[in-house]
Amino acid sequence: MSLKGKKYVMLVEQDFEDLELWYPVIRLREEGAEVKLLGREKGRTYTGKHGVPAQSDCTANDISYEDIDGVLVPGGWAPDKLRRDKGILELIKDMDKQGKLIAAICHAGWVLSSAGILAGRKMTCVSSIKDDMVNAGASYLDSEAVVDSNLITSRTPKDLPAYMKEIIKRESKRCDDGTGCSRGNK
Repeated sequence: MSLKGKKYVMLVEQDFEDLELWYPVIRLREEGAEVKLLGREKGRTYTGKHGVPAQSDCTANDISYEDIDGVLVPGGWAPDKLRRDKGILELIKDMDKQGKLIAAICHAGWVLSSAGILAGRKMTCVSSIKDDMVNAGASYLDSEAVVDSNLITSRTPKDLPAYMKEIIKRESKRCDDGTGCSRGNK
C-alpha cells in the first residue's frame, strides 16, 4: 500500500483503450490510492474500444487541483476528444506547473500536445503520433516507458507493466526525501 492517501484522476472519454484505462486504475487502487474517473460529463458511461464501460465520477470543474496528486491519460481514440476540452487542458497545465504526475500512454500524447507542455521534454508514444509529438517540441524515444521529471509516458498496452512500475516508483518516493515536489525533482 505504497500510495495510501494519494489521489489521482484518470481521464475517460468514448473509445478509450480499455487496458490503458483499467490496468493503471486497478494497479493504483491496489497500491492504496484513490482514483476517480474524470470525463467531460459527470456520471456518463463511456465505452472503450473493446466494449468495456467506465462511468465518470467528475469533470475538471468538479475537482480542486490542489487535492489531486496526478492525472493519467489513456490512449485509444479518446485523446482526440479530450484535447478539445478547455477544463482538461487547464488541468494538465496546472498539474505540470505544480510538478505533479502526468502519465500518458499511446495516443494520449495528443492531450499533452494540445496543453502545450511538451516543448523540451523527453517522451514516448505510439509510433503513429510520433511526428505530432516532435512537432510539439518533444524529443521522442522509442522505449517502453520514459520518465522526464513529472511526465511519464509509454507506447502501447504491451508496455503497461513498465509504465506502471515507473509511475508507482515515482509516486511512492515523491516528497518523501524532503526536497518537495516541484518540477525538476524526480
